[in-house]
Amino acid sequence: MVAISTAEQRMVLENISWETFEALLRETGDRRGFRFVYHHGTLEIMTPFFEHENAKIQLDRFIFTLVEELGIELKSAGSLTLKCQDVAVGIEPDNCYYIQNEPKVRGKSKIALKNDPPPDLAIEVDITSSSVNKLEIYAALGVPELWRYNGRVLKFYQLVEGQYNECEFSLAFPFISVNEIARFIEESKTTAETVLLKSFRGWVREKIKTRFPS
Repeated sequence: MVAISTAEQRMVLENISWETFEALLRETGDRRGFRFVYHHGTLEIMTPFFEHENAKIQLDRFIFTLVEELGIELKSAGSLTLKCQDVAVGIEPDNCYYIQNEPKVRGKSKIALKNDPPPDLAIEVDITSSSVNKLEIYAALGVPELWRYNGRVLKFYQLVEGQYNECEFSLAFPFISVNEIARFIEESKTTAETVLLKSFRGWVREKIKTRFPS
């Protein structure tokens, strides 16, 4: 099955073995323009277009601004392939980050979930509907927090006892609400990017000043 929109193109293949999935990862490398999602024999291949990529970039900038203004560290892992053969799942997020666990991966050139913790936060932009249950995949991989955006609505999820609960506030940034980030994402559709980022930075500074008065 192939589905094409102005935001994304998705191809779904059924009955794909784990060995075939691993072979495709090796053969296509990490510089390809498409991403894989694997879930119990179903392989989805997604090619992102402009609307998808712009939303991803805006969220990445917001997260970097947050850690910069808060004075905390992060390790950006981009679309790092997260996979586990034991539960037969694999996914390549739009972006993912080590924040709470940043010290555990600092200085590493490779990440392997057998030995390393999963990213603390993953970002998923799905303008069109995915054919696989991504929440189930991220839960199986143990990612503590997920932000998911469908082009209209942003949702925050936190992993609780193996399942994701939708939540109002971020786990990595507890004073930041989903509605506040969603407002800036919506503004990004009509506001110049440098203007938007300056506005976001100013807003973060005011939030920090209010929450942590000197």
